[in-house]
Amino acid sequence: MRAAALTCLKETRPEAKCAAVQALHVAWHAGGLSLEEADLAASESGAGIPGRPIKPELVPPLHVKTRSMATPEGRAALIHALAHIEFNAINLALDAVWRFPGMPGDFYADWLQVAAEEAYHFTLLARHLVTLGHVYGDFTAHNALWDMAETTRADVLGRIALVPRTLEARGLDAAPPVRAKLAQAGDIAAAEILDIIMRDEVGHVLIGNRWFNWLCEQRGLDPIPTFAALCVRYKAPPLRGPFNMEARRAAGFSDEELLMFKDMAG
Repeated sequence: MRAAALTCLKETRPEAKCAAVQALHVAWHAGGLSLEEADLAASESGAGIPGRPIKPELVPPLHVKTRSMATPEGRAALIHALAHIEFNAINLALDAVWRFPGMPGDFYADWLQVAAEEAYHFTLLARHLVTLGHVYGDFTAHNALWDMAETTRADVLGRIALVPRTLEARGLDAAPPVRAKLAQAGDIAAAEILDIIMRDEVGHVLIGNRWFNWLCEQRGLDPIPTFAALCVRYKAPPLRGPFNMEARRAAGFSDEELLMFKDMAG
């Protein structure tokens, strides 16, 4: 299963990647695959990781153009940005499956489930983008999510702390106002897609919290100062409020952690 996840990760065609991930998820739950506990990273050069199409062109985050939501092109650009986030999220989940050996079987099953759900999200957004006269790749995008994956590629604790619990958890805060803007602009179909994504992303962050706390327990670490130290070590982007407290609680963050986030956000 882990070797198959690596193959999916290297696939460059978005539609083919999504189909391969869904097929792998089905095959795993049908019992047709072994887990394969070897250290695949020891013999993997890293070439072709992650697999992505030639477009979109990747630029620094501040160079991604913002457009008015009052125009169809502006809404298309927003849907494109969301699709790019979901495409990166597929790759991030697959990378967690193949890269880190020695974890319990449920760890790999959890992240394969996340990959399948992210593939579903990407497919919904990419199809909606077509109805707006565009396809994935038509606008520029940035690579911030994957940059953090590269930074934490040798540290499963750092990866879980700073990708699902930090960067992806931002979606819990950002999604409701984005959904409201899409609905206000009359794009009810896009707003309903955001409802699906928000529902699933709570579960994804919950999975991140579960494994972060498990790793801290295994290593005898206090999760609160450990998270703060990892943010410093890996130069994580600063936390920004306001926070969606209800969604973050549902995703497994404790009240103490939520207070810490407020303090870190200033």
